[in-house]
Amino acid sequence: MLMTQLAHAARAAGGAILLSAALLGTGTATAHADGGSAVMGGGSGIIIDNLYECTLTTIGYDGAGRLVGLTAGHCGDPGSTVWAEQARGVGPIGKFVHSDHDLDYAVIQFDPNRVTPVNRIGNTTITNVGQAASFPQVACKEGRTTGNTCGIVYGDLFGDQSIWTQMCVVEGDSGAPVVVGNTLVGMVNAYLLVACAGPEVGTNMGIIMGDINGRGDVGAGFAPV
Repeated sequence: MLMTQLAHAARAAGGAILLSAALLGTGTATAHADGGSAVMGGGSGIIIDNLYECTLTTIGYDGAGRLVGLTAGHCGDPGSTVWAEQARGVGPIGKFVHSDHDLDYAVIQFDPNRVTPVNRIGNTTITNVGQAASFPQVACKEGRTTGNTCGIVYGDLFGDQSIWTQMCVVEGDSGAPVVVGNTLVGMVNAYLLVACAGPEVGTNMGIIMGDINGRGDVGAGFAPV
């Protein structure tokens, strides 16, 4: 599958070549005394394992009442620790509990005592999860690096369940929510050729949710806050 090929190539190359999947920024979570609560929602910056910066796709509760979120699968593996980029003083706020490198998505379980979940970050509000957008709809994303950008949707160009959209993404935007209106339809995973020139390639949110629910583990029955 394209997501797997992109992620493996980017991990091996350590950056963008022709196709970049690892849109990982690099940074360090500054050490502070733990305390307080981090406000988190789709579009928030996250730091993984004190090394990499990505973007949270969405946050909400699964069918068992656990506070969970999603991001790109190449951002971390099970056990990877998560900090809030804008509230590093809170300390670790969650961990990766599942990472699928074929569909390129990951499930994070958050500490509800350290996270305040919200449905709006920047210019993006997420109230529900839907199926992938299609041509000629316009979709928008909220990334921790490039903020809110929009572009026309090309759709699934290669029949591999990935969705191509003409919008700006760069390193650190991995996992950014792709929305049509207030509906989450995908997440950012890669870009073609040139950063911010596009097109962006992402994962169909309907397929991700189907996989999560089929596993019946953490994240199953997810609904955004």
